[in-house]
Amino acid sequence: MINILITGSEGQLGRELKVVSVKYSDFTSIFTDIDTLDITDNTALKTFFNNHTINYIVNCAAYTAVDKAEADKQNADKINVGAVANLVKMANNFQAKLIHISTDYVFDGKANIPYKETSNVNPQSVYGTSKLNGEIEAQRYINTIIIRTSWLYSSFGNNFVKTMLRLAKDKKEINVVFDQVGTPTYAADLADVIYEIINQSNLSSKNFKPGIYHYSNEGVCSWYDFAFEIFKILKSDIKINPIGSSEFPTSVKRPNYSVLDKTKIKSYLNIPIPYWKESLEKCIEQLKMNSE
Repeated sequence: MINILITGSEGQLGRELKVVSVKYSDFTSIFTDIDTLDITDNTALKTFFNNHTINYIVNCAAYTAVDKAEADKQNADKINVGAVANLVKMANNFQAKLIHISTDYVFDGKANIPYKETSNVNPQSVYGTSKLNGEIEAQRYINTIIIRTSWLYSSFGNNFVKTMLRLAKDKKEINVVFDQVGTPTYAADLADVIYEIINQSNLSSKNFKPGIYHYSNEGVCSWYDFAFEIFKILKSDIKINPIGSSEFPTSVKRPNYSVLDKTKIKSYLNIPIPYWKESLEKCIEQLKMNSE
């Protein structure tokens, strides 16, 4: 039996992994969050690994409050860097393979062609820097796969899609930035990819290919385009005003461009990646079913 430890299981991706896990009856997935396993606590981690045989670690735990991190660097580093170092130590000591989730925020957003895994990193925020330093820790272990993703959303948790759905109930008009471009990622699709990596690795250990990979859905859009498509699917008549980033100031400058090149992961897994609009429709359909 293959045992998989999933950390950060109450987040968007963690909860989607729970849904996907039922399709893999040959695997035992152990879902933990800070209330059941504090990965910043080395002693707690060591006790856990002594009591469980773990073959794979999927680290979804992260400090993701981008704006808040600017004034909370200590906690961002504790979770995004220190906890990763702890997991690396456990993975090495107990011969487990590690899959670690990272972000497009490791880049500066100044490119105009999709970022490859080998593109220069240059984070512009405390959050992005902490995630990059987490990647550095993860790469200290030979059996680590890092998956960078962008614009994550799900039928679970808090995200852009659910914010737009909430605004559609209360507002007749909203402003959305049009000059930040990237690709949405449906967490359910990423969860499928993670289990497929483990499944292929289980068939042959040679199939586990350490390194950095990029994953998002296919296509490119702005946040304005993303919002427009959400309301189109909802058949909402809410008015969306496109505005520049300068008209929507935040404590952290968001990347103007965060499109990820997915050639490497498509070649590795030999899988098609869904177009972002198709996945968005699936997510909204799931949200409708959840509300019934």
